[in-house]
Amino acid sequence: MNRTARVLMIAACLPFLLPLPAGASGGAPMTPPGGASSMQPVPQKSPEEEAIDHYNAGIRMRDRALAFQKEATAQTDEKDRAKLDKKAQKEFGRAIEEFQAATQKNPSFYQAASDLGFVLRKTGQYAVALEYYNRALSLAPNYTPAIEYRAEAYLGLDRVEDAKQSYLQLFSADRARADELLGAMRGWADRRRTDPGSVSPEMVQGFTQWLQQREELAHQTPAVSELQKRDW
Repeated sequence: MNRTARVLMIAACLPFLLPLPAGASGGAPMTPPGGASSMQPVPQKSPEEEAIDHYNAGIRMRDRALAFQKEATAQTDEKDRAKLDKKAQKEFGRAIEEFQAATQKNPSFYQAASDLGFVLRKTGQYAVALEYYNRALSLAPNYTPAIEYRAEAYLGLDRVEDAKQSYLQLFSADRARADELLGAMRGWADRRRTDPGSVSPEMVQGFTQWLQQREELAHQTPAVSELQKRDW
């Protein structure tokens, strides 16, 4: 090959030997036409939205715990019952963390405060539960779930007079909740008759009589919802 031929061959190869433009090698991200990135930023959630996420997670854990408790009561084997109770307490503990996060993200979230009281009560922390029930009711005084479950916390602390006042409040405001509380009161009285603890037998007897009177009155007095259904 003569000199002229070699020069022409080298010139023909030059375009392939030149460096590639920046970004054309596939190793670096490429900017789409127009200069704007094709990746849209993910909108940041507000504290209120984050609170709702924590609350919903807490509800799921609370419901799982209640399901474990229900399953445990149906067990005849003591070991199986203990295992299910342990699972329930673990789920209640996780729910506590989620509801706490919800109330921290949104201090006005009264439903989260009430449900935090609920799971605290289910773990035997009655006094702390009362604090959160009270917080919920300071934000929403007519929120009947908090009124009813706070009364059950009162029962856990043997504060029957406070529980009575809660029942009277619910009787006119939310009959279904009042009936639920009445059932919890009967359960408390049954337990205290066999195991009075620090409560006097006379007080248990007096409370039992009060319950009987309230049950009779409840049968005689229809709920407001029932009155509204009647065709006068």
